[in-house]
Order: sequence, then structure tokens, then C-alpha cells
Amino acid sequence: MGVNGSFYVPHDLDAPIRGASSGPLAGLSVVVKDMYDIAGTRTGGGSPEWLAAQAPATRHASAVQKLIDAGATITAKTICEELFYSMVGINAHYGMPANVRAPGRIPGGSSSGSAAACGAGACDIALGSDTAGSIRIPASFNGIYGIRTTHGRVDLTGAMAMAPTFDAAGWFAQSAGLLRIVGRVLLRGEAVKQPVTRLLVAKDAFKVVDEPVGEVCREFLARAAPSLPVGEEMIAAAAGLDDWCEGFRIVQAREVWETFGEFVSRDKPTLGPGIKERVVFASSVTAEQAEAGRKAVAAGRAHVRAMLAPGTIMVMPTSPSIAPKPDLDARSMDSFRLRVMRFTSLAGLGGLPQVTIPAGTVTGCPVGFSLLGWAGGDEALLDLACELARHCGVVRG
Repeated sequence: MGVNGSFYVPHDLDAPIRGASSGPLAGLSVVVKDMYDIAGTRTGGGSPEWLAAQAPATRHASAVQKLIDAGATITAKTICEELFYSMVGINAHYGMPANVRAPGRIPGGSSSGSAAACGAGACDIALGSDTAGSIRIPASFNGIYGIRTTHGRVDLTGAMAMAPTFDAAGWFAQSAGLLRIVGRVLLRGEAVKQPVTRLLVAKDAFKVVDEPVGEVCREFLARAAPSLPVGEEMIAAAAGLDDWCEGFRIVQAREVWETFGEFVSRDKPTLGPGIKERVVFASSVTAEQAEAGRKAVAAGRAHVRAMLAPGTIMVMPTSPSIAPKPDLDARSMDSFRLRVMRFTSLAGLGGLPQVTIPAGTVTGCPVGFSLLGWAGGDEALLDLACELARHCGVVRG
């Protein structure tokens, strides 16, 4: 199915849900990925068959309630990829939300509708989630700010799970300041407060991006240098990355099947291209394979967390490329996904926060630049994004 011109699911809200009359988000609008419960409505997870099997939610998801209590008005439920199992942004049942910042190109997924709506100015804030890149990639492709939070720092009660080891809440905004204000509303637990005193530049990431993307990010880093510690070039992940990524893929697949396997086996839903094949693979992962995968994930997690001690951040391009066009053949799209996973897996493995900011454009297509921080360093990244915002926006032909 092609671009449908809408960011919203067919089972959208009948009317906006008004927020509190006062609060830090009073007067602002929020759209919500169709994985968070909204009282009186059914939550679909990108699947018409899943939607049909659900009863209306009796209460709002915790994150939604906090936004409402802070004054935000919930205006719509957004399209996401089916069972959240892709990062392209195309839903075979509901279509592909239009990426107005890069017309004719994918919005990225799985939080595609939320990111596209934010990029189009249809809302102030957009709520999504990030398991393997589902905030970071669509934020990059739609030219907006986005954060994947430290694993566990936003309450996911009332939100559909995908792969709980890696699932993290996140949100989008058109400005760094607004991204930070939402953090004050949603982040829970103690922040690990530490000034940013060390900057690691992921040399291996810069080496493998498309050259125009790398150039935009290098130029951004040079412009932002007065606001940052002196950068240290380093290898973010040497020989271990492929093993860690494969471990991530296996564990994610095992947990996807644990989450959705009963539904798939019982209801035999019509799954879209790409999703169907990944779900079939997920069904084949054995307990032994999952255990080996967890060992690889644990090794990657230890490495990433040791590298990013409090006070240390790492910078890298958010995606290795600009948003592709949706007519890629299946093999090329799979290659794109695997290439992106090498960029997104570090935060997922470590359960760490990552903020992406719009660094500039290449041939009219947005390019994201990422700040990857320590566990509990979400607030520090949000503060730094506000500091760096004035350096954004260089256009390359």
C-alpha cells in the first residue's frame, strides 16, 4: 500500500481529549502511537486483527495520563508499523504516512505516523517508542528532534510490549526546548546528574555512512565545537559489533514471538510484506539460540555501558543514509534495515538514552545527528540538545 496522505489510524479518536487547564504542556497538542492505551478506545498495534480482538481500554496508559495531567490535549492516534516489527514506516493495511520533509521517501518506523505528523506540524508533541530505532530513525528522516529514553525511565504501563528487554518510550518535537519539557513530565526515577566532560566521536560510524550524510554531520560537529568538550575519535564497537547485533536480533525475535506468538497462531492474521517473514523467523528461534543471544547482548551491554560512564557522551550520525524511497525491492530494503541496525543497536544493547537532532539536509532530505549518553543521563542529553539547537540546519545540494 502506498502513501495514504494520513498520519492517523482509521479507528482514530472521536474527539480530542482535553488536558488539564494548567501545567507545563497546557495548550499543546499530542498525537499518540497506536500502542498506548487511551480510555474508551481499542489499541491496535498496527494490526487490524489485533485491534478486532481487543476490548476498549478502561484507563489511559501511564504516559498518556501524565501528558494530560500536564495540560496536553491528545488529538489523534497515529499509524505505526504492524506489531512494531520494522523501521521503514509502511503499514500494509493503513498505508505509509507522508514524509512532508522528504516527499516521496519513507517516514521511518515503527513510530511512523507520530514522526510524520510532528514533521508536518500537525501536532506539537508526538508520543512513540523505540526498541531498535523506532524513535531515532523516523526523527532523523522527518527532520525533527527525538529521544529514546533510558530503559525503564518512562512507565510503559498500558502500552503494548514488543521485546521488553529493549522496549523504551520516546517522543518527538519540532524544538529541542519542547523535547526537554516533555522529559520533565515523563521521566521518572533519579537522574544520574553529571556534567558532560568527555566527548567520544564514533569513528567507525562516520566511516560507513553515505558520504553526504557524513559530511553534514562532520560540519555540524565542527560548528557545535564551542559548546562541546574536545572530541576524541574512537572505535565504538570493533570486532564484537556483528555478534552483538546478531544477539540483539535473536533476542528481539524470541521476545516478539513470546509477545505475539499466541495471537499469530490463533488468529492467523494477514501480515504485511517483510513483517510476515520476520514473524515466521521469530517463531523459529529456539530457547538455546535465545540464550546464546542473551550472552552476546550482555557482552555488548557491558561494553557500551563501560564506554559511556556518567559524564561521557558519544556522537554519531543517526542513520547511515537519508530516507530511502519506498519502492526498494525486498532485498534492498532488508539490506537497509540491517545497515541501520548497526547504528541503532548500541543504545538498544546498553539500554541507554539517545537524542537525535536535525543537523541539516542532503538534496532536501533531513539528516539526523545523535547524542548517545549514559544510563540515567536523559536530562543531560536534553539540556545539551537545547544548547546545540542553534547550530542546526545547514543545507547541502
